[in-house]
Amino acid sequence: MKNIILTSVLAVSAVAGASAQQAIETPKFGDNWSLGLKAGVTTPMSHAPFFGGMRPVVGLDLNKKITPIFKVGAEGMFGINTSNVKGRGPHSSRAFDDSYVGAYGAVNLMNLFGGYPGYTRPFDLEVQAGAGWGHRFMSNFTNPKDMNYFGTKFGLNFNFNVSDNVTVSVSPSMIWNMTKTPVNQSTASYDKNRANFNLMAGVAYNFGGNGFKVVKPYDQAEVDGLNDRINALRGENDAANAANQALKNKNAALENEINKLRNQAPKVVKEVNNTLESVRYVFFRIGSSVIGADQQPNVEMIAAYLNNHPNSKVVIKGYASKDGPEELNIRLAKARAEAVKDALMKRYKIPASRIQAEGNGIGEMFEEESWNRVAICILEAK
Repeated sequence: MKNIILTSVLAVSAVAGASAQQAIETPKFGDNWSLGLKAGVTTPMSHAPFFGGMRPVVGLDLNKKITPIFKVGAEGMFGINTSNVKGRGPHSSRAFDDSYVGAYGAVNLMNLFGGYPGYTRPFDLEVQAGAGWGHRFMSNFTNPKDMNYFGTKFGLNFNFNVSDNVTVSVSPSMIWNMTKTPVNQSTASYDKNRANFNLMAGVAYNFGGNGFKVVKPYDQAEVDGLNDRINALRGENDAANAANQALKNKNAALENEINKLRNQAPKVVKEVNNTLESVRYVFFRIGSSVIGADQQPNVEMIAAYLNNHPNSKVVIKGYASKDGPEELNIRLAKARAEAVKDALMKRYKIPASRIQAEGNGIGEMFEEESWNRVAICILEAK
């Protein structure tokens, strides 16, 4: 039965090592150390009443968690001498008459089967197995020679984690004497005649707290893909910045051009050589290039002159007042000159070769602003 138990412990330890493949950030060397004090009772499993043979035991424990599942440690247990209580057995002057010092490994069953959650659970259950050196201080009356033996230990730890740094535990365990003794046994074995039951409670301080941090694992292909995506986004960002800078430069150039146009004085043409004999005027309404009925006689006078003087020509200069945008006025001045030309050609059949029409923009010939909406027709006799 005991062999089956030990085999199970070793199998669980192997599973623990295989299960420790969870992505855990490597802790520092000083993390996950624990030092504990324990006290309880021990009693032999045979040759004495179970409760009648019970006596106090104290212990020390130092361990380190290798993974969230597996830890290793060293411990010492010291049985208090009660050989003279109620006159039982020979008297001994030693305070401790039995000791066990050994190393062990322990598996956290909660993390093994439930998975490590990334933090310290309020309660943990551990299975522990170990081996070490046992020593019995023999009575001077019965056997003056102390006895050393090789011992194995199996037990459970019920751990109540008050915080990451403090743990209170209750630990039942069995220790077997595996060495041949004066008792009539020929070989080492897991036998109750050579075993002690122990029940101990203790408190431990965990140095470095819970030094296990769960991290998300990335495979190289995923990392490479993310790097490629980052580089692509950087390239897109650089291209967007370059395009944005180009637009800023273009906007700045347009703004400079606008400022130049705003500061530029309007182009104004003033006629200074007009005479009553050679000049006729065709006036227009504001914003219009249509010859009104009241201006038709002026056009007719120009046509009559050209008909009466076959070799004469006419130069028509269109103007606009300062009202409205400059670009509109420039187009309007040109349209007014063309309107007079079209009237001469279509209604009075004057050849186009004898007519020159041009737009001269904003005029300032007259103080009366409305008179500057005009087409000035200069007759040239040959």
